[in-house]
Amino acid sequence: MDYGHPLEFGAFVNPSSADPTGVVALARRAEELGLDLVTVQDHPYQPALLETWTLLSWIAGSTDRIRIAPNVLNMAIRPPAVLARAAASLDLLSGGRLELGLGAGHFWDAIAAMGTPRCSPGESVDALAEAIEVLRAVWAGDASTPLELPGAFHALDGAQGGPAPVHTVSLWIGALKPRMQRLIGAKADGWWPSLGRLGPGDLAAGNAVVDAAATEAGRDPREIRRLLNITGSFGPTADGPLSGPPAVWVERLLPYALDDGVGTFVFAASGEADLETFATEVAPALREAVAAERAVRETTVGAVVPLAIRAKRRTGIDYDAVPAALIGTAVEPGHAGFAGVRNTYLRGGSPGLVLRPGSADEVVQALAFARSQPVPLAVRSAGHGISGRSTNDGGIVIDLSRLNRIEVLDTATRRVRIEPGARWGEVAQALHPHGWALSSGDFGGVGVGGLATAGGIGWLGREHGLTIDHVRAVEIVLADGSFVRADAEHHPDLFWAVRGAGANFGVVTAFEFEVDEVGDVGFAQLAFDAGNVAEFLENWGALQEAAPRDLTSFLIIGRPRGGQVVATVMAAVDSDAPETVISRLQPFATLGPLLQQAVQILPYPAIVATPDGGQHGQGEPATRSALVDHITPELAAAASKLIHSGVSYFFQIRSVGGAISDVPPDATAYAHRSANFSVVAFGAGRTRLDAVWDTQIQPHAKGLYLSFETDPRPERITDAFPPATLARLRELKGRLDPENVFRDNFSVAPAEQGLAAAAR
Repeated sequence: MDYGHPLEFGAFVNPSSADPTGVVALARRAEELGLDLVTVQDHPYQPALLETWTLLSWIAGSTDRIRIAPNVLNMAIRPPAVLARAAASLDLLSGGRLELGLGAGHFWDAIAAMGTPRCSPGESVDALAEAIEVLRAVWAGDASTPLELPGAFHALDGAQGGPAPVHTVSLWIGALKPRMQRLIGAKADGWWPSLGRLGPGDLAAGNAVVDAAATEAGRDPREIRRLLNITGSFGPTADGPLSGPPAVWVERLLPYALDDGVGTFVFAASGEADLETFATEVAPALREAVAAERAVRETTVGAVVPLAIRAKRRTGIDYDAVPAALIGTAVEPGHAGFAGVRNTYLRGGSPGLVLRPGSADEVVQALAFARSQPVPLAVRSAGHGISGRSTNDGGIVIDLSRLNRIEVLDTATRRVRIEPGARWGEVAQALHPHGWALSSGDFGGVGVGGLATAGGIGWLGREHGLTIDHVRAVEIVLADGSFVRADAEHHPDLFWAVRGAGANFGVVTAFEFEVDEVGDVGFAQLAFDAGNVAEFLENWGALQEAAPRDLTSFLIIGRPRGGQVVATVMAAVDSDAPETVISRLQPFATLGPLLQQAVQILPYPAIVATPDGGQHGQGEPATRSALVDHITPELAAAASKLIHSGVSYFFQIRSVGGAISDVPPDATAYAHRSANFSVVAFGAGRTRLDAVWDTQIQPHAKGLYLSFETDPRPERITDAFPPATLARLRELKGRLDPENVFRDNFSVAPAEQGLAAAAR
């Protein structure tokens, strides 16, 4: 039976320790010859062989395109939970090029000699079945949910999931006997025997067992790829099962593809010459012959989506219509990597499909597909945004994390091009060797795209302005799929809108920034017993407004504990001179009793370091935001009431003003330039937080910062944008996005829709 699998060809390299460089060179040659796969046997008890996992890792680092796989791993001596992490790591490092060949274990005398307890043949199959469950559970899990998996051989008792591989790693099982073949049909992704160990009719009989087990499990037998290890020699005459000129090879291999369903042939070449003949003469000729016969038979060719994935698909999404360019990197709920892309830093989500374009053209295709589907759309750069709906439930997420390049365009003008999926910690690291920096929030894990379209209140803000104040051009995909470059001379209205309301107008695929000259900076963390909270806030605000522009500080207060309120002032001073740093900080030391202090001179990347770990948010965060001109006595008293109420577990005031206020209010869509402070509170629940905020803080607000606001009520839009700014945004929205495609993140509806919403 022909299962219609796209034909693939691989190489089996002998991991001889006698010539380790030659082994890797042969693997590189397989890539140069255009083969799809390079594989390595696993017999760790043989002293003459290189260790398989180490060799595979070295091969992965020495190649760029070819996929890699063990052929096959002896699972009797490899703990599956450890293997899951190793495999995910290698898949991440290789760019999604790993597949796993697995075996239950052979040569038990040698295995036992290495300290592994003996298993009977039946026990080894059961152990492999449990190992498959462990591998997939670890890949699908995340750090926030302990994994519990009962088992006689490989139980998980509170283990943590992750990291997730880049793609869903295939599990191909080496097997000859019916019990193993039934396991393949029920759980695996491929059957991988060696031709030299098969007798006449064994492939057909094994396929029948695999297919029956797959059907019984509710699977389509075409989900399971059939692979075959082959050996042979090339010469002028045919004197063996696989020998002679390439034409004879093609003739003898053709039935295995058409009648036995083999989709992958893996050749154990004796040297580079045979490998080259196989790759350049046998493979293309066999591919052509199979294609010709399939055309006659009208065979459906293509991969079949596994049942495990199909069962978790969401309604409203035509998964079969996903553009071909996006299929390889798209993630669905059933994929191994779904746990790593479903949530954001703070928010839990369960999208129906995550598209991960790697170019502007792929963004165009992703957006066109998303527009055609009647489900919510979210756009994500790195997934840290507090307010942004960069995940959803049952919708589509366009994840820009693969668009993460950072490029210096012109050293003389300090012009750099940065893609939206880069994170600010990475940007800081890339700019630092040039003596440059770009004020960009306070956390290195934040993505460039979300912050650089909303504002960017960072550690260097009072000295150097908002992040958006450094944007000189954007490359953006608009709602209708057109790709434009916007700057002061080209599409100036769009360029104006992107800087402060960019999420409403398109998907930015690259920014051009003019960055600042910044060396090492002073950085302080001062913890105080706040005592009289209102007085402390008012005094801190007055000190901050009076401070030179090279000092920017943020204030953080948590819930009162034991009657004590601890306030932490974190400050950055744009100077590497110790005397300057100390003189700037000295006034703040008088705010109250110091509980703890730390002052350092640090490179800017050290204070916006990129964190480890993924996006494991849960639930729906509740935050409120306000921009205010001054910390007045009335506002300070109101904030004290909020803090003492206990409804906020994290209260923060960031200083703005300075260079931020130098920019005219109508220069960008971020218009509240007179504000000296940005106030934000995180609460455990929206109802209680809103009740206190609306009565205590909102009366003092003159605007809000969208990045820190989660309140969905429509009046928040009028808080964020003054009337003239909002009117201009709505008029532009009507021209560029009349259908309001970008509506799931604080939508600025077109003028007509906005008026209707206001009337309601």
